[in-house]
Amino acid sequence: MGFSVKGPKPRLAFSTLGCPQWPLAQILTTAASDGYEAIEIRGLQGELFLPNCPEFSTPARLAATKKQLAAHNVKICNLGASTALHDLDPVKREKNLSEARRFIDLAQELSCSYVRVFPNNLPKDQDREQTLNVIGEGLLELGNYAKKANVTVLLESHGEVVGKDVLLRILKQAEHPNVGMIWDIFNMWSVTKEPPKQVYQALKKYIRHAHVKDGKMVDGKPQYTFLGKGEAPLKEAIDVLKADHYTGYYSFEWEKMWHPDLPEPALAFADYAKAIQTYF
Repeated sequence: MGFSVKGPKPRLAFSTLGCPQWPLAQILTTAASDGYEAIEIRGLQGELFLPNCPEFSTPARLAATKKQLAAHNVKICNLGASTALHDLDPVKREKNLSEARRFIDLAQELSCSYVRVFPNNLPKDQDREQTLNVIGEGLLELGNYAKKANVTVLLESHGEVVGKDVLLRILKQAEHPNVGMIWDIFNMWSVTKEPPKQVYQALKKYIRHAHVKDGKMVDGKPQYTFLGKGEAPLKEAIDVLKADHYTGYYSFEWEKMWHPDLPEPALAFADYAKAIQTYF
């Protein structure tokens, strides 16, 4: 009698970047019915500063939201802040750090493990070394703040800070149990073309969460596709994660908010939940 041995099932999440118009109820219903364990919140119905969202605005609303999540058996695994850590200007820097602290406080109230921040750029009018230092210092400061809240701050490979060596330099400077990184596989590869195996070997100590999407580079710009229809080296990336017994989420980042012409979220979320299984 034949039998097949299946590997571990991937833990799936999706970002609300993919459904910018949807109310929370629709997000949770879709996540539950398509087999997702969690969602990342990157805005709700156009509001990106999550502490301002009605769903989290009062203790009563917060309690109702947590009840909704429990009823659908869906967790919030990450809150996506817009915080960028590259500014040397003290006023801008404090504004960004203050936003991140508000997100950390909200994550604590929601029992959410992670808050995402951006590195984000290497401005030409700033000394590169000073910029890298200020990113590392800001990340470490947020890690210290997050420790009290039992939250981990994750630096996403994003913007102009996507090379493995520059990320490693920042993360070593910000070494802290409450600091880690999000590996956005396509973001990094589309700019640097560094093989995922090399990226993972350099950064595996810090990787807590993975953003997964596919696409093609057309005239130097990403053109997003459904999973498996693009050029991203996803198999190599997922293989190295599996081989190292990665237990975090494979979180689908469908960038509908920034690219409104992309196919509708209901189609994309259903497709991803099926398509990613082929890598396992």
